[in-house]
Amino acid sequence: MFAGSMLVALAVEGALGWPDGLYRRIGHPVTWAGALIRWADQALNKAAHPFWWRRAMGLLVCLGVTGLAWGLAVVVVSLLPHGALGACLTGLLAWPLVATRSLYDHVARVMRPLARGDLDGARGAVAMIVGRDPATLDASGVARAGLESLAESASDGVVAPVFWGLVFGLPGIAAYKAINTMDSMIGHLSARHKAFGWAAARLDDLVNLIPARLTAGLFVIAAGRNWRKALAVTWADAHHHRSPNAGWPEAALAGALGIRLSGPRVYDGEVTDEPWVNPTGRDAGAVEMQQGLRLYVLAMLAMAGMLAGAAL
Repeated sequence: MFAGSMLVALAVEGALGWPDGLYRRIGHPVTWAGALIRWADQALNKAAHPFWWRRAMGLLVCLGVTGLAWGLAVVVVSLLPHGALGACLTGLLAWPLVATRSLYDHVARVMRPLARGDLDGARGAVAMIVGRDPATLDASGVARAGLESLAESASDGVVAPVFWGLVFGLPGIAAYKAINTMDSMIGHLSARHKAFGWAAARLDDLVNLIPARLTAGLFVIAAGRNWRKALAVTWADAHHHRSPNAGWPEAALAGALGIRLSGPRVYDGEVTDEPWVNPTGRDAGAVEMQQGLRLYVLAMLAMAGMLAGAAL
């Protein structure tokens, strides 16, 4: 029912992204939600409060922000006309909630200086999209971090919002983005957010279960002649990842490109001994990043083709 609207959203975002001028004037729906989440975190998540209270407040904030996003979208939808015009307008409203081109551009900004041999420039670019310490990354580490972000964000930045928009329309995609934004801001295991962000993290895991596996399937399809290797690595290594969802698209991408991903990394000065995904694969570099971006485009085109078929 909503396939046409999601196709419009993908097409517009793929063509325009979210223009800088528009961002400077009005911000972005994610930043609007982020401001509300930040206020709730500062007002309700106090170190002096007991653990159970912070967890309860986090649950209320999670339900409240998600419900608000859903409710506002329901009101907006009720004002739209029916038929093809309404479907197109729904797609335009969903446009900022998918990140087709934005994701490509962010990862390409890492790949380009890396290809020129500008490691410092590549480190600065990758620091914008990952949480690990960029100063500890060599060229392979930068490429690996960029490709991991590409795989994970293809799922939670594109496929998941499209999936929930396909199921529930504009309210579904709005609620999903609210959940995902909460997870990115407060869904951490830090001392401050272990209790307050627990509900957001668990709900984000739940709503990404299906999309993460769908994203892996799209990467397998896009792998072409390497689809058997992509599928084999996905099946063997997806569950090795620390996340119940991120390992699926990462493993599929690693298998398709013949590289290894994940592995040890440094957060806040501490080394985390993460297992490798596709441990026998080669180290990634700028060439593999370019191949990964090409694979991402093919995967998104495959999804767009499926949406077009469903719309027709």
